[in-house]
Amino acid sequence: MAAWLIVTARVPDRDAFMASGYPQAAAKIQAQFGGEYIIRGPGGTVLEGPGEDGASVVVTQWKDREAALAFWNSPEYAEAKKLREGLAEVSVTLVGA
Repeated sequence: MAAWLIVTARVPDRDAFMASGYPQAAAKIQAQFGGEYIIRGPGGTVLEGPGEDGASVVVTQWKDREAALAFWNSPEYAEAKKLREGLAEVSVTLVGA
């Protein structure tokens, strides 16, 4: 059964974030692990709960939970995440079997 990673990120300086190399590195590694972007964009509007208006939202689809976790826990992605340190406050949720 499919699984999804749902990411909400507060990105105060979008230009610095985009120039960090993180978006490009994450996309490359995600593709290597079989992930597919479903949604990838800024400007979310919070309708309920503690989220933040204007946050970026990214949803990726995976063949199953194990594939998503293989990506998330990979050494390659651990290195890529370092590129966004100090540039984004990120919340990630994994759903699906």
